[in-house]
This record gives sequence, structure tokens and C-alpha cells, in this order.
Amino acid sequence: MTITRRALLAAPAILAMAPASAQASKITLVVPFPPGGSTDAMARLLQSNLQTKLNRIVVVENKSGAAGALGAAQVAKSPADGSTFLVTFDSHAVIPSILDKPPVDVERELMPVLLVGTAPYVIAAGAGRPYKSFADVVAACKATPGAVKYASVGIGTLGHLAMTVLGNKAGVEIMHVPYRGGGPAMNDVLGGHVDLIAGSAALVAAQLGTNMLRPILQLGRERLPALPDTPTAIEAGFPDFETLAWWGIFAPTGTPPDVISAMATASKEILSEPATAAQLKETQQMTLLLQDGPAFKTFFDKQVTYWGKVVKDNNIRA
Repeated sequence: MTITRRALLAAPAILAMAPASAQASKITLVVPFPPGGSTDAMARLLQSNLQTKLNRIVVVENKSGAAGALGAAQVAKSPADGSTFLVTFDSHAVIPSILDKPPVDVERELMPVLLVGTAPYVIAAGAGRPYKSFADVVAACKATPGAVKYASVGIGTLGHLAMTVLGNKAGVEIMHVPYRGGGPAMNDVLGGHVDLIAGSAALVAAQLGTNMLRPILQLGRERLPALPDTPTAIEAGFPDFETLAWWGIFAPTGTPPDVISAMATASKEILSEPATAAQLKETQQMTLLLQDGPAFKTFFDKQVTYWGKVVKDNNIRA
């Protein structure tokens, strides 16, 4: 979708033409996870700037539970009038497959507004562990099945699913230890209780200066500048394999196209500001994409299909 200068200037006016009920209400950005994570930070970054751009009260509401499905369901059931949006993370694409009875149909009841950006997942070892490459991990698993344990931020998260795929491809089982968040998972790796962590680049990069963590594999197609000496999974012998963290905005299905367009345009303006873009790159190791409409839908549909098959093939349940 090409955004012209006229469209950018018209964004506030488009929202002004939204239904009266939308104008009378505040905008709620629902985050389906607890405060403190990257998605919460993204929503609060948008909140303060959207208030200025759109001249409306904008609030952030954290509604966690069921792998993000409770917050997503709340948005799906909200009026489709531009008053409620979902700001979410990559696990959103796993909801249809990981839950026995999802409270929301993410493909039918929610519509994509903006794909903000992506960042690769990274596998890292505690500095006290002997693993200097993923080949070392595979060799240790073959020598002593069940000896190597890795932490993730929960069952069915992309860190868990990526390690499941890599283990299958390498013909080994790496023992999974799920946690309720990146902080507890990282603490146990740094404390020597678990051998590895599979987490977002931001989670791993935050510990690089401590000399307590050793990145051994990154799951993007290209090496991150922050991890120039860490090979990708493709380089390590896993062709065409990548696992990306991503952040996106959704709205209830049926929200008017002009309102969707206005929110996407305003969010693009905010996030593409040089200082903001630099902050996201530094703190989240994020590559900004700022894709809306069909491009975001295509990306999301592929994520749902790919990870849904991994969940099904490996009989993974939340």
C-alpha cells in the first residue's frame, strides 16, 4: 500500500469522520500479556503519541491469559467502531492450534491493521556450559539423551516450537523447561539451573555485556549486527529455517476501512520517527516493516499455517 503525503496529512481528518460513537469514546489498546514485556512497551509508546496525533484519549489495558487469547477475544467482541485495538506478539498466530477451545477465531474475528516489525529468535547457553555451537548441543544430546535442558517463556511459544523443529531436524530431543516469562527463564539460565534459553533477540541481547550468556545460534535469515559472530540456523545446516518474533496491531472484524487506514497511518508516522526507530532497533533488535493491509495478512496467514502444523505434528498442547 503506497501512502501519499496527502494521505498522511488526512489521517486525523479520517478519524474525525469515524462514527459518532467512536468519537465519543476513548481508544483502548489491549495488550494480551502482563505489564513489563515488549508488547506492553510497544503499546505505551503508541499511546502517548496517538493521543497527540488523533486528539483522543488513548489508554492501555493489559488483559493476560490463555497464551494471549483472552485479550484477543476481548478485542474481537468489542464494537467495530475504531475504539478498540489489539497490540500483540508472535504467539497470536499459535492460538488456533495450541488451545483446545480458543475463545477467539483470530483469523475471522480480527483483522490486521499493521505489522510493526520482526526480530529473530536466538538460542544461547549459560556461560558455565560447554556448548559453543548448536552442533555441540546436538552431540551432547546424542551422547546422553535428556541431558541438555532449555528454557522458554512457555509451552507453545515460538521459542518452544523452534527448538522442537530443530531437535526433530537434528534427530535429538532437547528437554523443554517452560517458564512464565522471559525474566524467570533468563534467571535460571544465568543461575546455572538450565543449560540453554530460546528467546527473542531482545531478551538475549540485554545480557550480552554480562559475560554470563553465550549466543550460539540465531534464527533469522541474516546475522544481526548485535550478534556478528553468531551463525544463523541456515548457516548451521538447517536450510530455509527461520523463527521471527513479531509485533502487530489488530482490530475487530468489521471496523471501517477508513478507520483502519487512519490508525495504520498514524502508527507508521510514530514508529518511523528516527529516534523511535533507533530505540526499537536497539532495545528489541527489531527490523521495522510497517506493513498494513494485504501484506500483513499474507504474513500472518503463513505464520498461522506453519506453526499450526508444528503444533499438530508434535501434539503440543498449552
